[in-house]
Amino acid sequence: MDVRVTGIGPWKTVLVPPNAFVVHTRRGQEKPLHLGLGTSFRYRSRTDSYLVVPGTMQTILLNAFCICRELQGVLVQAYVQWIVQDIATAYRKLDFGDPADPMRLVNLQLKEQAEAAIKDKVATMSVHEVLSDKQPIIEELTARLRGVAEGAGDSDTGLGLRIVTVQIKEAVVTSARLWENLQKPFRSEQGQLARLAELSAQEVITGRELAAQRLDQLQRLENDRELADLKARNAAAAFDRDAAEKLRRGEREQADARALASQNSETTLHELQLEQERHAQETEMGRLRLELEQTLQRLTLEHELSLAAARATQTHDAALLVLERDRVRQEIANGRSPEAVQAELIARLPEIVAKLPKPDELRTVNLSGADGSSLAGIVTELAAAVTAIRAAVASRE
Repeated sequence: MDVRVTGIGPWKTVLVPPNAFVVHTRRGQEKPLHLGLGTSFRYRSRTDSYLVVPGTMQTILLNAFCICRELQGVLVQAYVQWIVQDIATAYRKLDFGDPADPMRLVNLQLKEQAEAAIKDKVATMSVHEVLSDKQPIIEELTARLRGVAEGAGDSDTGLGLRIVTVQIKEAVVTSARLWENLQKPFRSEQGQLARLAELSAQEVITGRELAAQRLDQLQRLENDRELADLKARNAAAAFDRDAAEKLRRGEREQADARALASQNSETTLHELQLEQERHAQETEMGRLRLELEQTLQRLTLEHELSLAAARATQTHDAALLVLERDRVRQEIANGRSPEAVQAELIARLPEIVAKLPKPDELRTVNLSGADGSSLAGIVTELAAAVTAIRAAVASRE
């Protein structure tokens, strides 16, 4: 229960939810200070005590293993719903002191009484009565529980509770063989009814099937006759169509043969004409080819003559250029001063000396009277040699 205690010391307050009964007592007081539904109050921890009981409806589930009149086991499943009607009576006669579940002991006591009542009632009934009509069990259980909980006309003899409803959920035979034997007569009867219904339906179906087969055969014969007539008409139409088609094909083949012969003749004439045109074209092409070859030969010869003349001219011009170059070079050499010739000779003297053969012995003859070992003598001799060379060149020209 959602019961809250607020405050501290002697100023505590107990807050009770609206769906719970409360009983508030104080030391030295014969009657409760507060007694009712959803009543909150001031609380003194040293002298006060209080009890909170749920005011909501409670449900007890029952599974009673019973023995019926035929000494057969039957399991009866039921439930009982009750509420607290008079808290002033209930808190004095019942134990609501369990803090976790205040209704546990009350539910346990009512459950034991309910199971005992169910077992007593089932012991006086047969298996068929228990399975077919559960109302006597409900009435007996309701009467006993109400007598205990509500009292018999005098509220002081009750427990301050009110039984809301009592219901039997299921009654089951514990023996599987007995349960099967109980079902066999009903099953046999239902099987017989089902078989009779099946035979009646089969008879109706057989009659309808025979009528349907007769009607189907009549329709089939009629269809066969109509089909034969239709086949005959179709065969005649097909014969006429084939004959007309053969005639048309013969005429078409003759016409095609004539057209083909005419086309073959025209093709032959056209081929002959094409052959003549081809021969004329080949003759003309041969003549043009000969003319082209002669022209090519003439052009080739003219080209070769032109190349030969050009080569001769080029050779003559090259020879003239060489002669002119030699003449110019000789003129340049003849026009050089003695000093330039002497300087060139002096510059090339080591080269000339290097190319001369090595003499075995050296004899010096001085005709000019100059000293050949001195520089002046050597220069004088070289000048004389150059003069002699120039004179020889001039005599050749």
